[in-house]
Amino acid sequence: MFSPKGHDLERGWPGLVDGDRVIQLAAQTLQTFFSGGGEARHHDSFPLDEVDLRPPVLHPPAVRDFYAFEQHVATARASRGLEVAPEWYEIPVFYFSNPAAIYGPDDEIPYPEGTNELDYELEAAAIIGADGEIAGFTVMNDWSARDLQRKEMKVGLGPAKGKDFATSLGPVLVTPDELGDLRLEMVARVNGEERSRGNLGDIYHSWESILEHAARNTVLRPGDVLGSGTVGTGCILEHGDERWLQPSDEVELEVDGIGVLRNTIGSR
Repeated sequence: MFSPKGHDLERGWPGLVDGDRVIQLAAQTLQTFFSGGGEARHHDSFPLDEVDLRPPVLHPPAVRDFYAFEQHVATARASRGLEVAPEWYEIPVFYFSNPAAIYGPDDEIPYPEGTNELDYELEAAAIIGADGEIAGFTVMNDWSARDLQRKEMKVGLGPAKGKDFATSLGPVLVTPDELGDLRLEMVARVNGEERSRGNLGDIYHSWESILEHAARNTVLRPGDVLGSGTVGTGCILEHGDERWLQPSDEVELEVDGIGVLRNTIGSR
């Protein structure tokens, strides 16, 4: 999704990046485009440097964030004195995040009230297209208020308010055929300093099994988001150094073949 600079950022149009230009698609949303609702308007194109990129899906029907990297799971659970549950190896588990709190490239992320432990999570996400299949992949930041999340996890229902305030997606959606075998290097930087590095190919549960489990007993709709979960080393929690994010920090998540998702933390 994109908007010409100076236009309404809340709406946006779906577009196709072609070299240094963006071609507008004749559809109101990416979801309707996936459903056969429009084609490319080659006469309506814009220079890439004259548009603002928006989240690939502005209002996803659902956001499911999986927990699919063994290194991250093992490290996060060890910090609570726990081993990896045997059931984790049997099914790709997920939690539902908030589709009403989606942010895009270069958006400011509001600093959530009631936390002093703001964290990023370095992820990729699959976006559902037509017929319940994966249409493409994008970068995902599952922002986390760790002190709020820590209290919630003690109750046993999984994360909720600790992640309710923001999820970032972008900068673009790249089709599976363009990305190849998905062994993609993933990097996180805070204020230009590299803090995390991993590889999407290290995911334990395959995207086929993630898709199958997400669709079990329900219907996946165009625009649904399936997050990979955090790659190993892909968050401050794993580092254990408590260098939590602060207002005005710039966070960059980069995935080879997709691009850089950049956001700045707002004031308290």
